[in-house]
Order: sequence, then C-alpha cells, then structure tokens
Amino acid sequence: MKYLLGEKLDFDWKILTVTVASTLMLTLDRYHQWTSQKYLDRFILYLFIPLLIILVLFREDPRGYGFSFGDWKLGLSLTVIGVLIAAPIIYYFGRGDEAVRAYYERFLPGLPWSTFLDLFGWEFLFRGWILFAYARKFGAEALWLQAVPFAIAHIGKPEVETLSTIFGGFAFGWIAWRTKSFIYPFLLHWFIGTFVVLVAAGVV
Repeated sequence: MKYLLGEKLDFDWKILTVTVASTLMLTLDRYHQWTSQKYLDRFILYLFIPLLIILVLFREDPRGYGFSFGDWKLGLSLTVIGVLIAAPIIYYFGRGDEAVRAYYERFLPGLPWSTFLDLFGWEFLFRGWILFAYARKFGAEALWLQAVPFAIAHIGKPEVETLSTIFGGFAFGWIAWRTKSFIYPFLLHWFIGTFVVLVAAGVV
C-alpha cells in the first residue's frame, strides 16, 4: 500500500529491515531458549543473523557496521578510561545493593567466557548493526536511537542498572561512533558484565 491517509509512505528498506529484525530478535530472545545456555542463543541470534543479513540481503561489507578494529589506539584508550570509571561504581553497587547481588551472583559459573559470548553478539547488535545503519540515515541521532531499545532490553534486571542504561548505551555508542568499531564498547561491557558478577558473588 503506497498511501495511507493521503500521504505517501516512503520507507528506507534497510532501516526498516534493521528495525523490524532487531525487534523480533530481542523479542524471541525474551520468550525462547534454543540451546543449553542463554548466552549461546544470544551469540548466534545477535551476531550471525545480522551478519547474514548484511552479507546476503544488503550485499555489504560488515566493516561498514563496525565489524573491524577501527581506530584501535583511541579504542583501547577509551576502554581503559571506561574501566577506571566503571570499576568503583560497580564495586559500590555490587556490594551494597541487595538486588544487584541477588541477580548477578548466580552467573558465576562459566565466567569469563559466558559473558564473552553473551555480550559479543549483544554489542554487535546495538553498537554495530543498529548504530551504523541508523547513522547513515539519522547521523549523530543514532547514538540515542540505539540506546532506547538497549535500555528497554534491560527491563527485569536490577532497577539501578536499568535506569542507567539509556546513558550507558549512549556512552557505548559514542565509543563505537568515534572508533568506527563495536569492539571497544564490547571490551568495556565484557569487563563490566564479568566484574559485577565477581563482586556480587563476593569473589573480589
């Protein structure tokens, strides 16, 4: 249907594909589990499906979606700075917030590879596929646009974490934007995800 209420609907088919497909993947992840571990599901769902769409449907190079090392010197610097900022905050809430401890201590078995597999696909979805697809259409507005579904996907986790994710998602997106790579927000997110479990479980 070309017209609705007298106005022509002129969609960017790639933006439409990224928006609908990512929403469906997040929804399916919420309601289903296909492998023995949820993090394996997410590694497949959030990494391989977007890559398949980029290569087969879009016929593009994944490097255009942040799948490269980009500006690695800047990326590593920003990662180290992010770790130094995040570590004391995580330690404070991981020890002092009962909801955070109760939620995360159960994830201790399997570290650090469970968080690696979980967050590698997760970061490519948000800070690779969605961010760089939206950036072509919306420019810097993509930084906030990708942070919205990222924050919504945290509903069900401890409240203090979920409330922070619109800003954390923006910060992760900014790192990817500046470095042209999702690798560095992934490294930072991997540290955060692993460290909060270690703190919550009383290991550190």
